[in-house]
Amino acid sequence: MARLRIGTCSWKYDSWQGMVYREAKPSNYLAEYSDLYPTVEIDQWFWSLFGVDKIALPSRKTVQEYRNSVPEDFRFTVKIPNSITLTHLYRKEKTEPLVENPHFLSSRLFEQFFDSISPLKDRLGPLMFQFEYLNRQKMTSQQVFQERLGAFMNQIDSHYQYAVEIRNPNYLNESYFSFLKTRHLGHVFLQGYYVPSIIPVFREFGKWLSDFTVIRLHGPDRSGIEERSGGKWDKILEPRDDELKQISQVVRELLDRKMDVYVNMNNHYEGSAPLSIKRLEKFLSAQETH
Repeated sequence: MARLRIGTCSWKYDSWQGMVYREAKPSNYLAEYSDLYPTVEIDQWFWSLFGVDKIALPSRKTVQEYRNSVPEDFRFTVKIPNSITLTHLYRKEKTEPLVENPHFLSSRLFEQFFDSISPLKDRLGPLMFQFEYLNRQKMTSQQVFQERLGAFMNQIDSHYQYAVEIRNPNYLNESYFSFLKTRHLGHVFLQGYYVPSIIPVFREFGKWLSDFTVIRLHGPDRSGIEERSGGKWDKILEPRDDELKQISQVVRELLDRKMDVYVNMNNHYEGSAPLSIKRLEKFLSAQETH
């Protein structure tokens, strides 16, 4: 049976007091969070590449704490470390030469990462591979990207759900979605970051989707809404009613097709992820009555 899980991107925000947390600084944020939501996105492990020989993987202690904080039917969506998904190291200046990341799509490093999060195995939802915009300097073609990703997928454990987030609008085509479907990979629909809106992408390529998908709702102006919020994420600053209504329609269609759907809401989408979730749920309820 298809299931919808709606949660947030990360969870430790003191300004969510009264919406998610009973106190300003709970003793266990995640435990209180999981009383309200059935899923959450772990973003913190993405930031792992600090040099060719400087890689940070999750600590087993932290992973075990997360595992012990949530109920049995809770699911984590996890962003794969960027030490695996970056083709090159980040540059401080655009004029600096590109330095290849020797760990790009390394099955060996992935196994080390997966071992580090093994206490979460029975709490895992989709594991998400987030790729940056791949220009010709970083990836010569879409075909090469799909060949390399396909070879990588052949080497890792196939018993888990994997999803791909790509930032190249020109990659969002029949070849890409056919590749995902053949490999039983989910597509991550990202709303924001200057990629095409998920609604037309879904309308054109939704027929190619696998048996699950992830929708990540981020706003287009991250720095602007951060400045307006002042670091307090307790009110709607950029209401996106029309967009949420259309997204609720997409979610309903996916569920009608018996697909599992994860919706990960970010504070940057409207100004407060918990309040945005309530607003999305309202639109979803309206869909059920029609």
